[in-house]
Amino acid sequence: MGEGEVKLFRTWSSAYGLRITWALKLKGIQYENIDEDLSNKSPLLLMYNPIHKKIPVLLHNGKAIAESAVILEYIDETWKKNPILPQDPYERAMARFIAKFGDDKCTAALWRVFTTQGKEQEEAISTSMECLKTLEEWLKGKKYFNGDSFGYADIILGWIANLVRVVEEILEMKIIDKERFPLLFAWIEDLSNLPAIKDSWPPHDKLVSKYRAIHDSLIGGVE
Repeated sequence: MGEGEVKLFRTWSSAYGLRITWALKLKGIQYENIDEDLSNKSPLLLMYNPIHKKIPVLLHNGKAIAESAVILEYIDETWKKNPILPQDPYERAMARFIAKFGDDKCTAALWRVFTTQGKEQEEAISTSMECLKTLEEWLKGKKYFNGDSFGYADIILGWIANLVRVVEEILEMKIIDKERFPLLFAWIEDLSNLPAIKDSWPPHDKLVSKYRAIHDSLIGGVE
């Protein structure tokens, strides 16, 4: 079932596309990477994801799967080697819960920190700290959110390691430090040193340039 042609439509900077890259590398799956220009989307992307017209899209034997979380589960069910989701039903449910919390709560809160100023930013920082405290609690007694091994929730939350340092540099603000969040800090270090992850990072300087431009376009000139 896991054999055949695999293609991944993504962009170089997308944390969502990076999730799929990591999963494919962790599984040892050979695939063709297709970089998309989202300002000029290819006819293939529009054909394979006509509903959302977004990346990432996984193409397996001509069949398209969209939405990063859905793609991850498809990959795990199709290629059984090196499972991403825990085998225990409770642990599997918790992995999905942690991942959804990160996507729904933490991503939104940290984005508001990046795109606001003044009182609104202060409120966003407070919300972000609460989110990070919750993640810190979930890491107690564990190396990864998945336990001893890197898994589904770690892949979904990997954007933290990918983008928090970029945001910290642009805003000149420390968000995750070793004193306040020792477990999250260690998790980022461990995650970043995994071969499949380390070899896939987008260039940091290029990310900083991109997100600085986004930041300036959103709040530049605001008093």
